[in-house]
Amino acid sequence: MTPSTTVRSPLRLYGRDDELATLEKLLALLRRGDGGALVLAAPPGLGRTALLRAAAEAHRDRGPVLYATAAPAERAVPCSGLGALLGVGPAGASPAAPHTGITPAALARRLREFADGGPLLVCVDDAHAWDAASRAALAFAARGPGTGSRIAFLLSVADGTAFAGLPTLHLAPLDEGAASVLLDRLTAGTEGLDPVVRAEILREAGGNPGLLAGISGRLTPDQLAGRTPLPWPLTGGEAVLAAHAEGLDDLPDRTRTLLLLAAAAQEHEPEGAGADALLLLRAGSRGGLPRAFLDRALSDGTGTGGMLQRAGSRVHFGHRLAARAVLHHAPWARRSAAHELLATLLTESGDRSGPDDVPARDVPGFPDARTARITAATPALPLAALVQRACAASGPDAALAAGLEAAAVAPFAHAARSAALARAALLSSGPALRAARFAAAAEQARLAGDPPLARSLLARTGPRTADTAPAPAPVDSATTPDVPATDPALGLAPYVHGMLALRSGPVADAHEVLLAAAALLAPHDHRRALDALLGAAEAAWAAGDALGYLDALKRLARTPAGEGLEHYRAGMSAVLEGRTAEGHIRLRRCLALAGDPGDPAALLRAGVAALALGDIAAACRAGTRALAAVRTAGPEALLPQALEHLAYAELRAGRHAGARAHALEGLHAARRTGQPNSSARLHAVLALAASVEGPAEVCAAHEEAALSGAGPHGLVQAATLATWARARADLAAGRPGQAAARLAPLVKAGPGRGHFATRMLAVPCWVEAAVLSGREPGESRELHAAVDEFASWAARAADPGAPAQLARCRALLASASEADARYAEALAHHERAGGDFEQARTRLLYGQWLRRRRRTREARGPLRDALVGFQRCSARVWADRAAGELRAAGEPAGAGTGPAGDPLAMLTPQQQRIARCVAEGATNREVALRLSLSPRTVDHHLRNVFAALAIRSRTELARLLSP
Repeated sequence: MTPSTTVRSPLRLYGRDDELATLEKLLALLRRGDGGALVLAAPPGLGRTALLRAAAEAHRDRGPVLYATAAPAERAVPCSGLGALLGVGPAGASPAAPHTGITPAALARRLREFADGGPLLVCVDDAHAWDAASRAALAFAARGPGTGSRIAFLLSVADGTAFAGLPTLHLAPLDEGAASVLLDRLTAGTEGLDPVVRAEILREAGGNPGLLAGISGRLTPDQLAGRTPLPWPLTGGEAVLAAHAEGLDDLPDRTRTLLLLAAAAQEHEPEGAGADALLLLRAGSRGGLPRAFLDRALSDGTGTGGMLQRAGSRVHFGHRLAARAVLHHAPWARRSAAHELLATLLTESGDRSGPDDVPARDVPGFPDARTARITAATPALPLAALVQRACAASGPDAALAAGLEAAAVAPFAHAARSAALARAALLSSGPALRAARFAAAAEQARLAGDPPLARSLLARTGPRTADTAPAPAPVDSATTPDVPATDPALGLAPYVHGMLALRSGPVADAHEVLLAAAALLAPHDHRRALDALLGAAEAAWAAGDALGYLDALKRLARTPAGEGLEHYRAGMSAVLEGRTAEGHIRLRRCLALAGDPGDPAALLRAGVAALALGDIAAACRAGTRALAAVRTAGPEALLPQALEHLAYAELRAGRHAGARAHALEGLHAARRTGQPNSSARLHAVLALAASVEGPAEVCAAHEEAALSGAGPHGLVQAATLATWARARADLAAGRPGQAAARLAPLVKAGPGRGHFATRMLAVPCWVEAAVLSGREPGESRELHAAVDEFASWAARAADPGAPAQLARCRALLASASEADARYAEALAHHERAGGDFEQARTRLLYGQWLRRRRRTREARGPLRDALVGFQRCSARVWADRAAGELRAAGEPAGAGTGPAGDPLAMLTPQQQRIARCVAEGATNREVALRLSLSPRTVDHHLRNVFAALAIRSRTELARLLSP
């Protein structure tokens, strides 16, 4: 007998570097004369056969390979040696009935004979399919090799139970990156793979290489390029599903019946939701299954071959493809009957009866199932029952589709409505109405917080233009209910595309798409047309496009809206156009009318109006009410925005801890619902909170996250706020030069400046940073120009803290004779406006100014008040800076202001400040600029620091002060 050695893998193995490294270790041991065994366990389609072939190919030049398979004939590969020993027939044949006469000892002896020709690799694919006696012989032989052996065993199985006790490597699905690269390889000859189609294929395949190959291979070039709609559901995974269904026919009839009911029950549920255990119990009982069997099977999966698992009140399949495999394997008659039985039970449990003319009939396996003839009473049925009836339909059914569409309304959850509308689309015969229903299903999926599903549903609508829309005509809905009078999908699909882009794509694209969608929707869908224009305005605002924002608001004026929305539109337009008094009047009316707790979008607009009015307390109240409304009634997709608005209002109110908590919750919600644009804005809010509370590393991390998301999608507002936050953290850490460099591009005139509505907030920080870092000779004019612009903005913006910040900026730029009066003016404004943080910052700057003019006794009062103010609002980094200034003014900061056992305690306050700056990496010149000293004075103090601490270098000082 001559072993077969040629087994080749047709594709490179993507995402399997770790697994290939494990196989290489096994082969390396074999070449050194040490045998071993490894079991590759994975469900069908994950590539265990490809890994076996790769190992065989890697070893074939070093020694003999025995390769056998228990797969069907069409999947068989050449085999000999082990196959013949076990009686599976000649090379390449399928095992009809494996011979079991060979004993384990005889098998081991024969394998040692083959190993005389060199180190022997024994590969057995689908080893779980052998009969029990053959598996036992193989397991005995695999356990035998060890040190000094010349045989290694590599077995592939569907799960790890068939060869318990042997080392087992469980294959996981490919990660997204590897799956994407593999998809590119599989579609290499295609002209452009549409991004939405790509995402849908990857989502459907779930990291299964077999499914990826099957699905991508079944789609046409036009479907792959997004030029024609995708089928629903995607086809091409039949071979993988059939492999998952292997062994179902060997199960008892009652087990197959329960598995079919469980698979049918969860077909309309969200991914991973499972099926209701009580519904399955009732369905099984109605279907004639023994109660004792049902109790065991639905409690711990007993009697289901481990396919079912219980989690609370839900029953799940152990593998995501198992339910689909059960449905794919079942004959259509049984599958349809299962859906009909579930529909009947759901109707009964909903306390609603179906039509009176429902005949009862026996169906094999479901003796009490009933099939309803859909009549005009169908819309009265519960939504879940209608979905089950739709799953049982064998073809287009206009009446049932219309009933599903009519029932898919509140109070049903958006996810359930999306599933119902998708089923309605499948039952529609006309392409226009099918596209409209798929678009409506996509909108509900978006509101449910599932953007990938929304995009996959949109991919079924196809490219639609005015030329493809049916001409408006009178329609008799009783005779032709599947023909629309207009084509709603013509505007609905772009609307959903635009709203998705608003949360997860380039906002400039969202702006243009939503404007186009609004024009298409205006003739027949007034509400969505308004929402599209509001979305376009929001996109322009996020992009810093003031003209685009005003244009969207002007278009909104031509669309009739409610009184509150009209006041908001007119007020925001007037404020941006410089008609401040008129705008404030309209915005106050908008704020007064926003009282409906069931309209979170109106409450969010009220919060924006309150911020524009400078009424920070009202903005916080509106944000709190909007958040409560979203948490109570949804939609889930609006939760990140509600938390973002509230967190920003709390920041403006000085409630930094509350803002941080709400922003963190919002960040989790944004990630859960697939809204990266919201994530970028929330990272900016968290950076602002960290610039007050510290530490600086947290602020830097959030700033980087915000900028990485803001850049590709054009989120100018998020980028402006994040950069401002990082500069403020630099100021707190005593790095004014870095802060000034960050802020200058945002606040100076010219291209690339910051967001039109938020850049002014950063001007006081830039002025402070520029002054503290030492102004360049030509910079004074720019600083004065920026302060003048800030003064003009403060007069219009009604920001309660702006007058104090303006006086502080003028104090920083004033002559020595005028600065005292300017600081006094700023502090008086702070007393009227409130706000611990900004008031403490002004006191800190005033104390620094006094101390640097040798008025140390006078400086201690403002510095002491600044320290207390920073401590009161948890601004720890700023409190440390105030404490350092207070020590430099000759007064110990007191208990609690510095760490216990401070190694610098023996130094003077000035020496402590210089030592800390040097430990942070500052040069003598940078320290001199920061502390308003000469470089020679810094060098003198630093020498004394080294002598006092018994160190000899800056590195030792940094190590001494490291936390």
